[in-house]
Amino acid sequence: MSWNPALDPHCPTGDEVDAIETMIVPRARDLGEFEVRRALPSPKRQMVGPFIFFDQMGPVEFLTDQGIDVRPHPHIGLATVTYLYQGAIRHRDSVGSNLEIEPGAVNWMIAGKGITHSERTSAERRQAERNPLYGIQTWVALPEGDEDTDPGFEHQPKDSLPFLEGEGKQVRLILGSLYGERAPVKTFSEMFYADAVLEAGAKLPLPPEHEDRGVYISSGAVEIAGQRFEAGRMMVFRPGDEITITALESSRLMLLGGETLNGPRYIWWNFVASSQEKIDAAKEAWRAGDWEHGRFQLPPDDHDEHIPLPEK
Repeated sequence: MSWNPALDPHCPTGDEVDAIETMIVPRARDLGEFEVRRALPSPKRQMVGPFIFFDQMGPVEFLTDQGIDVRPHPHIGLATVTYLYQGAIRHRDSVGSNLEIEPGAVNWMIAGKGITHSERTSAERRQAERNPLYGIQTWVALPEGDEDTDPGFEHQPKDSLPFLEGEGKQVRLILGSLYGERAPVKTFSEMFYADAVLEAGAKLPLPPEHEDRGVYISSGAVEIAGQRFEAGRMMVFRPGDEITITALESSRLMLLGGETLNGPRYIWWNFVASSQEKIDAAKEAWRAGDWEHGRFQLPPDDHDEHIPLPEK
């Protein structure tokens, strides 16, 4: 049986509850050059489907010579996707990937048993007249049987993703299946992740076929079940409920969810795992720093520095 914090024998049912099972207000974190808003994990919800980390980056406009410089760091037990609305980030990883993440494209990095990557603003963009950055970064926890899979990377350009349009709605499917379409990226469990842009007054149903479903408001305001929700909010819905989202003004949303995992996950720094032992082993491997023969290697195009293991 899958694990879902909403499926509890003590949960009220029927008229005892609202359509919104959980409402999450993201926590703001200052990263120096810009601020992020973290919706997952939260005190109310560790995951929505397999999505275990959800950060809104920006919007921010960097000054000349400024940008992001996230030095090489490790991951295990997850896959990541950074989806941009504006700007670009140069991605380098230990399996040899080296390309810019651009708006609307999908860059699916599978950490599995261990990968290292960096995220930086290119020298060319630092000198550009405008250097904006705005987007969403998510982690997807891998099923227990796939946690130790080999690391990998898959890129899908914007034009390869299913795109639905009509009645004041535009929906681009990033991962998984939704509205009868399936994205080309290979995932390890059933899920959906989509970018939806709605004109004021547009109505968007959220199909009930997925076990766990949520929506994050990147901009604008929407009405769900008679309640108004502003930008910077994540709502999670009860399984099986019919949900319709009505845009009260021009709005942009991220739709997410899917099949839940067999239990909660341990999270420490950049590591996600089904056991504390897997976390501890990854910590020791990164601390050892054996880049030639050890579990982790540094990106071949960005190996002069790395983020050390945190003290706590």
